[in-house]
Amino acid sequence: MPSAPPIIDKALVRRLVTQQFPQWADLGIRAVTPGGWDNRTYRLGESMLVRLPSAARYVAQVEKEQRWLPWLASLLPLAIPEPLAKGRPTADYPWPWSIYRWLEGDVVTADAALTLDDMAVSLAGFLTALHAVDAGEGPLAGPHSFFRGGKFTYYETEAHRALALLDRKIDVELAEVVLADAVSSRWEQPAVWVHGDLSANNLLHQDGELSAVIDFGCLAVGDPACDLVIAWTLFSGRSREAFQSGVALDADTWRRARGWALWKALITVAGPSGDQREVQSQWRVIDEVLAEVR
Repeated sequence: MPSAPPIIDKALVRRLVTQQFPQWADLGIRAVTPGGWDNRTYRLGESMLVRLPSAARYVAQVEKEQRWLPWLASLLPLAIPEPLAKGRPTADYPWPWSIYRWLEGDVVTADAALTLDDMAVSLAGFLTALHAVDAGEGPLAGPHSFFRGGKFTYYETEAHRALALLDRKIDVELAEVVLADAVSSRWEQPAVWVHGDLSANNLLHQDGELSAVIDFGCLAVGDPACDLVIAWTLFSGRSREAFQSGVALDADTWRRARGWALWKALITVAGPSGDQREVQSQWRVIDEVLAEVR
């Protein structure tokens, strides 16, 4: 039988830091809220954070971020995480882990008093710059990115399964049109860098301006459609139009993006999530996505 995942808590982080980075052993350690799902995050002193994979399937992301983020940072218009050190596996924590520089800022939320029109323009500029970076040696989309940047067909069956559970709660015929549109085309251009998990939770702002993009665990090179889902999950109206105009990708890519948005919304509302606020938010996404093909 597979071994149980390690218990990640403040005591474990203290041991790891003390054993492997004694120069930082006296710094305070406190949990970051929210602490993440794929990784657990703890603040180390005032200027660093510790990030530990929560399961074996996230371990490949450590080396990927260590290798590529320092190089990408100098080519992008917004701050991204800066790796400072890589920790080794131990007897009580079996995987590599990372220490990063702390990035100041507050997580973006749709209901915060933010100028989303300006933020949409800034984020579109960030994605445009990311897509322009040479991706020739980057990691192709695959298991390490949970196939973000890959073909939407990887998630097609899951989307249809969720749709079947929502019969009579949703316009199934329209939803099928969106999903069919998403699988009917593919990215025919050279692969580009994709963040892979571009959500409001992974954006930071300072004084109302977008300041950083975080959590690059799903970083890959491939089809940028998956990074456009935020057009529906965060933006609306003028801000959505500003984002779409700023990214300037073709109609087929936006149709695939709409499929990605519907997939995520369907599995959220059909699943056992106890976060009713998130469920309601995803119902709004479903309504807006279907309205575009109605």
